[in-house]
Amino acid sequence: MSGIHITDIESAINYWREQKPSPDGFSLAPETRALAEVYALLVFYRESEADEFSFPKAAYAAWLAWYAMTPDTPCIAICSTSQGDDICKGCGRSFEEVQRWVAMRPAEKRQTWRSITQQDTAWRFNKYAERAAQAKAAQTTPIEQAVK
Repeated sequence: MSGIHITDIESAINYWREQKPSPDGFSLAPETRALAEVYALLVFYRESEADEFSFPKAAYAAWLAWYAMTPDTPCIAICSTSQGDDICKGCGRSFEEVQRWVAMRPAEKRQTWRSITQQDTAWRFNKYAERAAQAKAAQTTPIEQAVK
């Protein structure tokens, strides 16, 4: 069962608040109100995820509209699973997640995004650029090597 994480609901609420700001400072757009009701219930019951299949229709439609504005795939076109790695160094997904990606539902994709973001080990999170800069900084010139 896939769940929609509270942070995604919060992001969707903020998206709709920006898209349809309150005209009077206290009323909410229908999309924002629908998502806020789900968010409030999660907070009240101290839950971090809402079941995607029991999401109210209006809230789910608003969440899907926000989801459509997010990047679809974490792929950065450096796939080490094709070289035999269980976890891709480029995007952080498992081989199975890479293979199933196009068939995954939006909530499953967001769970994968959340997981790889929390792990923060994939090159997609600028690790490759950081490592390249460190390697370059560690290199010495031929003159420096001769002096050592």
